[in-house]
Amino acid sequence: MHVLSVFGTRPEAIKMAPLVSAIAAEPQLRSTVCITGQHREMLQQAMSLFGLSADHDMDVMQPDQTLNQLSARLTTRMDALLRTVQPDCVLVHGDTTTAAACALAAFHLRIPVGHVEAGLRSGDMQAPFPEEMNRRVVDVMSTWLFAPTAAARQALQRENLAGRIWVTGNTVIDALAATVQRLHDSPALSGALAARYQWLDARRRLVLVTGHRRENFGDGFRQICSALLELAARDDVQVVYPVHLNPNVRGVVQQMLHGQPNIHLIDPVDYLDFVWLMRRAHLILTDSGGVQEEAPYLGKPVLVMREVTERPEAVAAGTAQLVGTAPDRILQAARRLLDDPAAYAEVRRRPNPYGDGQACRRIVDALCNRPVPEFAAPASLPASEQRFDFA
Repeated sequence: MHVLSVFGTRPEAIKMAPLVSAIAAEPQLRSTVCITGQHREMLQQAMSLFGLSADHDMDVMQPDQTLNQLSARLTTRMDALLRTVQPDCVLVHGDTTTAAACALAAFHLRIPVGHVEAGLRSGDMQAPFPEEMNRRVVDVMSTWLFAPTAAARQALQRENLAGRIWVTGNTVIDALAATVQRLHDSPALSGALAARYQWLDARRRLVLVTGHRRENFGDGFRQICSALLELAARDDVQVVYPVHLNPNVRGVVQQMLHGQPNIHLIDPVDYLDFVWLMRRAHLILTDSGGVQEEAPYLGKPVLVMREVTERPEAVAAGTAQLVGTAPDRILQAARRLLDDPAAYAEVRRRPNPYGDGQACRRIVDALCNRPVPEFAAPASLPASEQRFDFA
């Protein structure tokens, strides 16, 4: 089977990288990789880390491009590529415009689609926008539905879709586990990263922040920044914020937080650096989907700065808390985890609901029509489980 894997953003690249490697290593499969370039610089960072190269680059981005213009360009260029490459199936990931447009192009040519990270639902078509629509559309068109969790499978079953469903775990845990192991196995690499961030104050607990969601543009980010200003006023906290390149994020964040005490605004970092920072962090604040999945694996409490999430498993497990963007809610939740050691320890004891590092193997087995022992999240965390503390 000739498998064409298509992705365009940095999160997609991170989550697809171990799967692309697993497909390439499988004798029954032939692998071709296409990138769309939705994130250019950040995409290349992730691909370099995992040793990936693209066979095709659609290079679709244009200045000030609307979603409709991007979708049209993606669909047109994907149509031409599919007619040239003639794959047996197309794999897309998640809920990006790349995933939706490229899946549609494949569907129009009657090429089967496999959806990695299928079945996520927030229940609100406006949040996240346009991701909630994108993932629903891809699921409708897909032949193979690779659900990361049992809850995602249940969402797909409620919609009576035609595709076959497997619960695989999330491939981001495969990527994260491999990166953590790489850091563990190379003291020199870990030491180099520690030297790169030697400006961190060992006396202050690190609060790591990420934010980029479209629904938080404008007032949402202003509220987030107000909360960070007050949080950084504590004498036991330092905030590190790798600021997304999107000008709708960067403009507000730089205006409100640049030069403020105990707040470090840095450029986006590659995945290796980000994993190192997550391990070093005491608390993580994010509106990112991937970080909601990664933080529980590392035993790090995460506050989700959104009103709804398509990843309810972490909230149900107690490893994540939805706090929205209102400063008082963010600060109340952060102070509890900073000031109550028992509450913090309880979050760290909760199990990771998102995977065991074998998602890619399950997906390859499904593509090869082999039996798939599906992922089941643990009911509780064994006392002996390693939580990958920073050292």
